Amino acid sequence: MTLSGWIVVGILALAVIAFASNRVRVDGVGLGVLLALAVSGTITAAEAVAGFSDSSVLMIAGLFVVGEALVATGVAAALGSWLAKVGQGSEARLIALLMLVVSSIGAFMSSTGIVAMFIPVVLGLVAQTGSSRSRLMMPLSVAALISGLMTLIATAPNLVVSAALTERGLAPLGFFELTPIGIAMLAIAIVYMATVGRRLLDRPEPRSEHADVSVEDLLSAYALIGRFRAFRLGSHSRLADRTVAEAQLRSRRGVTLVAIVRKRGKQLGVLPVTTDAVMRRGDLIAVTADAEALERFAAAEDLREQPIDERIRAAAVQDLGVAEVMLAPNAPLIGKTLREAEFLRRRGLTVLAIKHRGQVVEGNLIDIRLNFGDLMLVAGGWPLIARLQENPGEFVVLRLPQELKSVAPARTKAPVAIAILAAMTMTMTVGLLPNVIAVLLAALAVIATGCVPSKHAYRSIGWPTLVLIAGMLPMATALEKTGVTTILASGLTHLLADVGPYGMLSVLFLITALVGLFISNTATAVLIAPIAISAAQALGVSTHAFAVTVAIASSCAFVTPVASPVNTLVLEPGRYGFNDFVKVGLPLLVLSMIVTVAMVGVLYPIYPGQR
Repeated sequence: MTLSGWIVVGILALAVIAFASNRVRVDGVGLGVLLALAVSGTITAAEAVAGFSDSSVLMIAGLFVVGEALVATGVAAALGSWLAKVGQGSEARLIALLMLVVSSIGAFMSSTGIVAMFIPVVLGLVAQTGSSRSRLMMPLSVAALISGLMTLIATAPNLVVSAALTERGLAPLGFFELTPIGIAMLAIAIVYMATVGRRLLDRPEPRSEHADVSVEDLLSAYALIGRFRAFRLGSHSRLADRTVAEAQLRSRRGVTLVAIVRKRGKQLGVLPVTTDAVMRRGDLIAVTADAEALERFAAAEDLREQPIDERIRAAAVQDLGVAEVMLAPNAPLIGKTLREAEFLRRRGLTVLAIKHRGQVVEGNLIDIRLNFGDLMLVAGGWPLIARLQENPGEFVVLRLPQELKSVAPARTKAPVAIAILAAMTMTMTVGLLPNVIAVLLAALAVIATGCVPSKHAYRSIGWPTLVLIAGMLPMATALEKTGVTTILASGLTHLLADVGPYGMLSVLFLITALVGLFISNTATAVLIAPIAISAAQALGVSTHAFAVTVAIASSCAFVTPVASPVNTLVLEPGRYGFNDFVKVGLPLLVLSMIVTVAMVGVLYPIYPGQR
């Protein structure tokens, strides 16, 4: 091996150590590899930065934006709500449904993104069903990893392997080429996690399940639980066709109007209270006050009380938020009442309760004079709640509820997002356009149609993942250029020459999985795919059989928390240790190898002419 080859191997070894230590950001490692290769002179500057223009990198960036559209339009949240309803009563059924839903969505978006999106859903399931979070978080990560085998675009290693085939003049992987193996592995994984896996994770859970505060927690802190009522505006109600400002419910009736609930076709919409909001006949109005005031109010305005059911609650979570704020030291509100400050007109927010020196203030809140240090619980539309943090001179935002994370600001665009996703998938399936163009068109479409606000598009992209991939791709170039790939491929060729077709696939799977124990699955695919394809060509066997084996083994990153960002994401919420991944992931890895070798051997005859 030449000196330049040893330099490349040394840089690779340092990268592996950095990945395994988990003390350096993965994007930092990728960027460090890129710079080290360029500075050492093993590759040119143009070759070092070529990864940033690689089609797989651009495709992954577009997929992050398309995935964000599923979150912003509420498609993913709707699936989570259905999951909570259908899966209650049986933890095994809940695990199976969770894994099916996650793998289905993950087939069309980043596995990292799907896990980040479903962590709050799983925590909600824990609270609703009483299941252990440790027995639900691991199935989440396993399903997300296996979802990468459902379609070509589902995970970065697939795109890396497909690109490695194309670079050698071979046919790329098809859009659904890995799907049959992915379905078989998902079935095995569901059975394993619903039986053996969850028992391996069976341990006592701490009583305190949530560090985050919920809307209910905030309402409880201000003694507001049980003080909300909903009333229907009948045909003779004097409130109908009047604005909130004209009705003056707080000053005239002593009740606080919180929201207006109105039918929008078959859906319910919850309108936050603003001074110019108009109440119409047939609307439900949600109000809060003490019991006596509510009774007087209903009698005086000829209103019929309606129960606040799950449909109303679900709609309210999306449209209406609360927050606890404290008046800043020099806030303009200090020394004024809410009436004098015209708080509702200026801020578009309703003050539900006030605390002075830790005690909830009684009486008509609009006439209470505010002091420095007073706490207020405010309610209003989520955009206005989120904007409170932009006014540090007026408010100090103390607590925002965790429900803010699950708000879908563009849920009316859900059909549009689904249609764009379907069009992108169909275009890639039939090969109408190159995959990267189809994805970038879909990303542009979700922005142009308002499914994802343009200012959020860049924010939705997982830049560390992109930098990691772009930084590690030049490593394959350096290995090839310095002859290291040829040497490694030769060694792999000699190792595989006499072990038979199924032995070849088994050894290749184990080598890929072993490398993937300590570095990310994307980096594993970047390193192993070119070597495996070269070895297949030297042996005169099916290059696609070897390439598919590498792609699958790269996604079977079950055994350590550093093998994939997916595992790292669930480490803290699941309260796992390193050994939890080993004892659950190792048997699953062996099962995955058996399924992979059996199916690849059938679907891709190893030797030309074999049937």
